Amino acid sequence: MDYLEKLLDKLKEWAQKLIDILSDPEAEPEPELIPIPVKNPRHRNYR
Repeated sequence: MDYLEKLLDKLKEWAQKLIDILSDPEAEPEPELIPIPVKNPRHRNYR
């Protein structure tokens, strides 16, 4: 029975963490995308 109690406690912890994450959208804001420059293939020197 001790095993089942530990398992239930762990599941409760995970459920609480999940609820906290889903209920607070500002906890971890999405990182701002950084534009990456790309060379234009039409201006390449083909040899």
